[in-house]
Amino acid sequence: MKRSIRMAIMGVVTAFSLLGGVGVADASITMLKDFNFTSPTFTHPHPFAKAHIILQISQDNPARWGLALSNAQNLMNYFGQEEVQIVFVAFGPGEKMYLANSPVAQRIAALNGEGVEFDACDNTYKAMTKKMGHPPKLVSQAVMVPAGIVRIMQLEQHGFDYVKP
Repeated sequence: MKRSIRMAIMGVVTAFSLLGGVGVADASITMLKDFNFTSPTFTHPHPFAKAHIILQISQDNPARWGLALSNAQNLMNYFGQEEVQIVFVAFGPGEKMYLANSPVAQRIAALNGEGVEFDACDNTYKAMTKKMGHPPKLVSQAVMVPAGIVRIMQLEQHGFDYVKP
């Protein structure tokens, strides 16, 4: 029990520190400065979650994005909002899902409000910026991580189940 309480407190402290940061990538939340592979942090800590899921988004396919978002909602409906921790990790062409004008931007905002985290790859963001000639505007819920694939590895090593819809 002491460990659970300590983890919950650490999670809340981490979330507050992350929420105050502004990333170089136009995301309102960033893990770029404090990313530690051996100790994952989250914007939405779920200290009592019994299930931990990563949903990978790596394709520019709005139908797949919708499917993945529905998967997240179905997981919360089954386990309960506080019993499952869901982290989307987008990179490559899939990071277009997080563009501010994305067809799923409102669903991202709604699921974020229910505790789902949306991580964005900084490497992809930099490549998009170079290709477009300007930084793309992301949804405010996007959490910038150094590399999407590294975030997936980190979370898998800490007990998260991996799903690629």
